[in-house]
Amino acid sequence: MPWQIHEGVMIRISFRTGAIAAVLLLAAGTAAAQTVRRVAPERLTGYWFLTNKSIDADVPNTGKNLNQPGCVAVTYMIGSDGKTRNATIAKVVPEGDLGQVGVSIVNQLVYVKGSQNGTAEPVQTYYVAGFNLPDDPARKAAILGQCKLPGYDQTS
Repeated sequence: MPWQIHEGVMIRISFRTGAIAAVLLLAAGTAAAQTVRRVAPERLTGYWFLTNKSIDADVPNTGKNLNQPGCVAVTYMIGSDGKTRNATIAKVVPEGDLGQVGVSIVNQLVYVKGSQNGTAEPVQTYYVAGFNLPDDPARKAAILGQCKLPGYDQTS
């Protein structure tokens, strides 16, 4: 067993106890993450309403496929305070440098609770941002549809 000197006193540290504590903390974190409701973007208004009137996205000056029609899907959690957390790039079509633009948009979103969310329950959802989209509604929908994420169809 290793020894650690703390204020002149030798304390024996058990790796086994530390390993057990680490496993318990990991399990608790995993259990907490599993309890967050996953809500599809089209069903979000029952839980949370977006309050932003405008967003100032951080768009790069140069990069790959910046001028191509495409979309970005960003997953995130809406906390009980209505603020977004853990914004993560889930999909970029076509592959390129617009993912960070989607993250910059999501990081600015602010919500208020909806009618189905009396306790301001946090939810996991995603946002799809379209870029350089054509005017034709069918072509636009086809491009945005490429960024739809599986696993958000259920609300429980």
